[in-house]
Amino acid sequence: MHDTAPSDLASFATVLAGDLPGRWTSQYHPDHGGTDYGHLAAEVWDMDQTAHAIATYGVYDCAVLTRDDGTRLFVIDRLDQAEGFLVAAMAPAGLPAAAYAGVREPDGLAVPADPFHAAEAVTLHLLPRYADAVAHARRNAAALASPLPEQIELTWADDALTTPVPESAPLTKLLAEHGFHHDTATNLLVLPGDDTAVQAQSVRAVGARLAELGVGIGMRHPARPALAAARPLAARTAPSATRSR
Repeated sequence: MHDTAPSDLASFATVLAGDLPGRWTSQYHPDHGGTDYGHLAAEVWDMDQTAHAIATYGVYDCAVLTRDDGTRLFVIDRLDQAEGFLVAAMAPAGLPAAAYAGVREPDGLAVPADPFHAAEAVTLHLLPRYADAVAHARRNAAALASPLPEQIELTWADDALTTPVPESAPLTKLLAEHGFHHDTATNLLVLPGDDTAVQAQSVRAVGARLAELGVGIGMRHPARPALAAARPLAARTAPSATRSR
């Protein structure tokens, strides 16, 4: 347990960094008399109270906490004069803007001035939300790296659903994560129908994920065999015309 009781942003951020899981460093950006740290604030991944505070008051001093895996947290004072601080995640570097489509922001927290309680709140709430959001954005980025079809077709085969193996490896992986397996005999991905409730749940989940990537989903039954051509009917013999005299 630390014996420091920080009351200002710089020392609060330093102690907070030391109490979070993993190895973190803290860099304080002081107020230089009107310098707005807009370039840092632009990377804050938040659409809630932290974003509102930044938009309302601007950012003239802040601290950035960085974990050794690249995760970053943004720390500012409660600019509405309330006690405590605001802590929010910063977006990861290197992902295209399109990767964030459909990803819910891991909105930040208002935390007390006690860095130990603040560290507990960040660990239990903010960091898990951040991990989920990053994983979602990286899946999107992987899908964007290879061309995606406009739609995939699912075909009923008895009780199973099948689809050709997509050219996109991330798309194939997505289907595999939801129960499709590769049938090497037919070179199709197959979703078994042994448990129809599980099958339906998988289809709904796949549809939601594909929609996030802009890919549609179609369902069709296999084509029925063509009907045998009907034999032509024998031509009827027209009755002979007779003249009446």
